[in-house]
Amino acid sequence: MKTGLTKKQKVTEVYYNAKNPTAEIYTHDTKLKKRLLAYASQFPELCQQTDDDEHGGLRFEIDKSRISFRLTAPYSNNRKEKLAKSAKVENLR
Repeated sequence: MKTGLTKKQKVTEVYYNAKNPTAEIYTHDTKLKKRLLAYASQFPELCQQTDDDEHGGLRFEIDKSRISFRLTAPYSNNRKEKLAKSAKVENLR
């Protein structure tokens, strides 16, 4: 979809505070929009689409307990080497 926006302008924003039980998500990310639309149709009591900005961005309100942020540590060089070796072995089979 052509929106006239640059990639830098196609943002995803998550807003929430300690008081409200819901969070607001605004996104241009196609995969995330599809996931949120599917979730909203399956669980309308927990997630609703609240706006479509007509420029490719969708806004959702979602129960705050349904979202999480996963922070992962980078792989060590040793682990990367082991994974590369095992991948090579798997490709040879």
